[in-house]
Parts: sequence; structure tokens; C-alpha cells
Amino acid sequence: MRLRKHEAAPRRAYRAADRLLWQTGRQGGAWVIVVALAAVVTSGGALAFPAVLGHAVDGIVSDGTAGRWLAWAAVLVVALVIGSALDVLASGAAIARSTAWLRRTVLRHALALGTRPATPLGPGETATRIVANASEAGRVAPAIVGAGSSLIMGLGGTVALALIDPLLCAAFLAGLPVLLLIVRTFARDASALTTRYLTTQGRIAERLAGAISGARTIAAARTLQREVDRSLAPLPELRRHGMGLWQVNMRVTTQDALLVVMLEIAVIGVAGVLLARGQISAGEMLAAAQYVLLASSLNALTGVVARIMTARAAAQRLVEILEQAPMPYAGGRLPAGRGRLELRGVTVRSSGKPVLDGVDLVVPAGALVAVVGSSGSGKSLLAALVGRLVDPDEGEVLLDGTPLREIDRHELRRAIGYGFARPALFGETVGEAIAFGHDAPPGEQLEEAARAARADDFIRLLPEGYATPLAQAPMSGGETQRMGLARTFAHAGRVLVLDDVAASLDTVTEHHISRVLTGALGDRTRLVVGHRASTVARMDAVIWLDSGRVRAMAPHHELWQNPDYRVLFEADEPTAPATPTVVPIGAGG
Repeated sequence: MRLRKHEAAPRRAYRAADRLLWQTGRQGGAWVIVVALAAVVTSGGALAFPAVLGHAVDGIVSDGTAGRWLAWAAVLVVALVIGSALDVLASGAAIARSTAWLRRTVLRHALALGTRPATPLGPGETATRIVANASEAGRVAPAIVGAGSSLIMGLGGTVALALIDPLLCAAFLAGLPVLLLIVRTFARDASALTTRYLTTQGRIAERLAGAISGARTIAAARTLQREVDRSLAPLPELRRHGMGLWQVNMRVTTQDALLVVMLEIAVIGVAGVLLARGQISAGEMLAAAQYVLLASSLNALTGVVARIMTARAAAQRLVEILEQAPMPYAGGRLPAGRGRLELRGVTVRSSGKPVLDGVDLVVPAGALVAVVGSSGSGKSLLAALVGRLVDPDEGEVLLDGTPLREIDRHELRRAIGYGFARPALFGETVGEAIAFGHDAPPGEQLEEAARAARADDFIRLLPEGYATPLAQAPMSGGETQRMGLARTFAHAGRVLVLDDVAASLDTVTEHHISRVLTGALGDRTRLVVGHRASTVARMDAVIWLDSGRVRAMAPHHELWQNPDYRVLFEADEPTAPATPTVVPIGAGG
């Protein structure tokens, strides 16, 4: 029968989640095998123990041969203890390996999506899925083994009752359909509630991440309580779903407890009648009382099902990240060149509307070019396109005649360096933060780059200089900006893209950076997103973006004649292009 559209989508999501759980469980490696062996040992020992104990009781009552059976009982107890210990150890190791693999896989994929994923998730939501949801999904292998163990003991206990006397098995099987119905109902209700709970949890995490990152703005605006209320607004919904899960668990726990007691009473009652008739021995009655509990281990499936349903819901949330198409890279090599950039009919849309619309542009090799425009004109998007941080919806971007899509990832990253307005610093030490990249430059080159960015002076004032732990190196916005520039200069390729890097720099430092761009880095193609007339005036040419299109590309002094262009710089005075001054990297500032 053909599935309806609204039914097919959840089925596909479940299948994708199940495939991911299968891959995740396999990452536990040999530890999963140990978990399975421990489960076999504990299940087998648990099934054998009542029979051995029953024979011991019969030996005490009848022929005095209890010693041998008691010895076997002691062996089984030791085996059960060892099996349980192995299960705890191996389960922990398997979960750790599976979770680590899953987190690495999802994080690598999330970072490969670029800056404009198909279905964007905020950093808080993404972090919650990678950390918390991956932890839940990583438990799947031991949970499945646990389900198998419960089935073995449940079925084994049922068979053992039948071997003692078929009437005992019949008494137990009378209540089995009710037990299975309880498990099925629980699985259905728990799955839906778990999905809603995790989704609401992710929304709260996203709001909290935004509030923490904007703490200074919130404090300055005196909106602390409003942001607290906004961030925690989904808490009642989270509580409702949590209470729903708790109620489902309480209901199934109560039903299980009552059903197991009733089954035990029924089986023991029948066993008492059979004992009175002489059809079973006292030891067999004792064994039957134990086997009904083992047969009722099928009710433990409710807890196992809860863990599997939680893992499945968590896997579905991770699949939503993994199903987003990452930016593909070919293996092409770059030809020799100095960084000629070309955009052919480039269009980029957001929510169906063009942000850049049919842009045709050529930036000559070795040129120093500024990109200006009003807010929302597409300046940063254009800067992202030339280094393939974003792919266009239409058109093509070429570097030295080669489409960016055809260039090997590492080849492209070596060729194009970026500097950002708000750089994120990574690494254990200050030096590592500057060296951060695919190819770490030597120490001397790092110091030269730091001097070029005017970061060397304040770095040397730190307790351990370049070896100072990054967490112990408090920096102002301008110092962080200079650190980011030092990293950019240390990895400068044939193209250098600076996206509003002067945002946190003082005028003197900005002037020095401009001199470095026209001096030591003058052989590169340099694309600078700028807002100050004093910066733009030093450029060879200016790309003027207006409503997603290139309105003009010309020197600053020519464009300054247009009043619409002057408005972009507010009250700045017209400035003639400055004469380039060569400042070699490594020169003091």
C-alpha cells in the first residue's frame, strides 16, 4: 500500500536514524562483543541458577547430595559477578567510543557546511545536538544488547517453567499478551514525548547561547530580566513534556509491578497445587518461583525500549545536520598565477530573494581593491564568495582562470587567506592562535606577522610571551583584532581578503596595516571590505555595491564626485589616494 506523504516523511526519518544508530553502534568495536559475551554469561548464569538451587534444596530434603549443587551455585554466583563487572566496563568503553565517533562525524560535517547551510541551526542548538544528543545516541549498542539479554532470560524462564510442568508455563503465558501490550504502548508514547522534549531542550540551549554571547549588550540595554524571561520561556513546555515522560514511566512501572506480582502469585499457586499432588518437588517449586521472575524479565524491555527510543530520537536530530549537503570539493590543482579573481553572473539568494544579483566582476592579479556599499548591499557575502566560504546559487567564481569548485580544498585554503572583523582565536597558546591553520608557519614567521599586525609589542608584555596560554591572555577588542590579522598575515596566499578588519582598530594601527598591504604584501591580490574614506582612498580601485549589484568599479577619487557614494562615508572628507609606502614585514611599527 502506498504511504501518504505525511506518513512517508517520518518513515524516511526513522530509517535514516536507524542507519545512523547502526553505524554508531559498530564503532564500539570489540567492546560491543565483550558486552554481548557478558550478557550471554549473565543470562546463562541467571537461567541456570534457579535449577541448581532447586536441586540443592531437593538434595537437602531427600538424599543429602546438596554439597555438589551448592558448589555449582557458588560457581554461578562468581560467574554472575564477573559477567556484571565486564558488562559495566565494556558498556562504558563501547559508549565512549561510539559517542566520540558520532561527535567527530557530526562536527566535521557541520563545519564542512560553510557559512550558509541549507537548513541553518544556531550555535546553541547545534552544540546541544553534538554534545547531548550524540551522548544519548552513543548508548544504542549496549541498549540493544540489553534488549537481547532481557529476551533471552524472558524466553528462557518461560521454557524452564514448561520443562518443570506445562501448567506453570500456561499460567505465565496467560498474562503475557498484557505484558507485550504494555511494552508496545510505552514504546509509542515514549518515542513521541522524547522527540518533543529534545526539541524543546534544543530551543532553550539556542536562546541561552545567544543571551550569553550578547551579555554586554543586554547589560548596557538594561534588559536582563526580559532576556532571562525570553531565554527560559520554553521551560513550561519542557516541563510539560518531561512530566509526560515521567507519567508514562510511572504508568508502565506500576502496570509492570502489578502484572508481575499477579503472574508470580498465579504461578506459585499452581506450583503449590502441583507440589501437594506430588507432581513436582519442593526444589522445583522454588525454581518455578525464580523462573517466573526471569520470565517476567520481558517487562524489563520497557526500560530498554525507553533507552532505544531516546537514542533514536537523538539520532533523528543528528540526521537533520548530516542530511544537509556539505560544500563539495574536487581535486584540481591551481595553475601558476598571482590571484586574478573573476565573478561571472554570480547570484546568491536568501529566503528566495537575491542578495547578490548577476554580478560580473574582474579583480586584476596583484590589485588592492576595496568593497564598499550600504548595509545589506552584499559586501561580506562578496568577500565570502571569492574564497568559497559560500557557493553562489548561479554563476561561477574563478581564481587565476580556474573555477573554485574544481580546486582541491587544501590548495584553495593555502591560496586565499581571510581576516575577519571579529576573529575567533583557537589554540592553547598565543603563538598557536597565530599559527592556527592547515600549514603552521615557523616561529620566526609568526613573529614577523605579529609585528606587521602591531601585535608583537603587547604579546611580549604577556607573562610568557608567545607561550602564554590563550585563556590567560585577556585582550581588548583591538588586540584580538590584531591577533586575527597576525594569523592572516602568517598564512597569506596569493589572495588576501580582509572583511572589515578595521572595525576595532585605532586610526594609527589602521594606517600601519594599510602601509603593510601596499608594501610587504603588495604582490598579492588584496580585497578589503571598508567603511572609512581614509582606508578606501589608498586602494587601486573601489567596487561599489548597491542593492546586490556592482554599481561602479573605479578609483576612489572618481567615485567621490557622486553624492550617493559620499553618503556611504557619512561626514568623511574627500581624500586623495595615498602614495604607497613600502613597509617590509618585520619592520617595527
